[in-house]
Amino acid sequence: MPYLGPDMTTRLSAMFYTVEVGDTKFTILKRYQNLKPIGSGAQGIVCAAYDTVTAQNVAIKKLSRPFQNVTHAKRAYREFKLMKLVNHKNIIGLLNAFTPQRSLDEFQDVYLVMELMDANLCQVIQMDLDHERMSYLLYQMLCGIKHLHSAGIIHRDLKPSNIVVKSDCTLKILDFGLARTAGTTFMMTPYVVTRYYRAPEVILGMGYKENVDIWSVGCIMGEMIRGGVLFPGTDHIDQWNKIIEQLGTPAQEFMQRLQPTVRNYVENRPRYPGYPFERLFPDVLFPSDSSEHNRLKASQARDLLSRMLVIDPERRISVDEALLHNYINVWYDEGEVNAPAPGPYDHSVDEREHTVDQWKELIYQEVMEYETSHNPAAVAQSSESAGSR
Repeated sequence: MPYLGPDMTTRLSAMFYTVEVGDTKFTILKRYQNLKPIGSGAQGIVCAAYDTVTAQNVAIKKLSRPFQNVTHAKRAYREFKLMKLVNHKNIIGLLNAFTPQRSLDEFQDVYLVMELMDANLCQVIQMDLDHERMSYLLYQMLCGIKHLHSAGIIHRDLKPSNIVVKSDCTLKILDFGLARTAGTTFMMTPYVVTRYYRAPEVILGMGYKENVDIWSVGCIMGEMIRGGVLFPGTDHIDQWNKIIEQLGTPAQEFMQRLQPTVRNYVENRPRYPGYPFERLFPDVLFPSDSSEHNRLKASQARDLLSRMLVIDPERRISVDEALLHNYINVWYDEGEVNAPAPGPYDHSVDEREHTVDQWKELIYQEVMEYETSHNPAAVAQSSESAGSR
């Protein structure tokens, strides 16, 4: 692998600086200043920062050794690919991506720069929302989901912690959910995974279609109204019990579509009649009827909920139907609902089997390709730099 020479190395290092954030080192482009930690997850640490070039606040996510194992690598690769692909106002946008390491051998970290938002939906759910704000947030969620679906991406794991909002009530979906091959339903994982918002067909390991994401929206909406998680199961089995206790045991035709072992378990549970939605979500929980021009009210919100929180996906409302529902369609804007579809996502990525080293190389190539087109200064200071890859 050709050596860049001391001059090139010095010039590249002059573009980066290192700062300690908590107990994590961030080595980032000098344009990003005033780093403050705002969150951490299974994938890495996120900081707020100020971009001196665009004069805007941004969020920077450090993926630390994203190829440390196959699961992490696949997820990082998929997230980066999708972020480059998708362009919709209700899905978080990628503003920049880079690595401070200049060769595949040294490659360790990827930094993704995104729009900075004010809060995630967990914080918003705790607020007393009026009908206007509630229906506008739901409308934006549905627009974002529809856009992902148009690229062939079905999320399956929408939850309040992965949806962010600004103080002006604009909303963006933060991640891209479960890869198609994301393990079986009873997959062991070292992280505490929130399953409260996952649809019955995901919990029970059935096939699924686009309206799997509607269930999650229903759970989020119900939580906005009730002020607490609807189905706080400690595991898949407890989750299922919580669902049927409130909504009732589903009909036999649903049971027929289950795998034999799962069906055997589900059919042997006590049968629950479920409660009417008027009892699950009584008027007293709702904000007062809207006095605005659109006159949104509790009865419309409850009707929408009753169509989204349906155990059998064959009977559950679709994303398009939800967007036309009279609790949502007051915000309907053709350009937002039917924004140009992203390029189709190549799902072979989800199915691909690679070694950790192969994933490392794929991620490195993606970052380099992005830098070449977006950060020419970082890679084009010397014509030799191409030879280092």
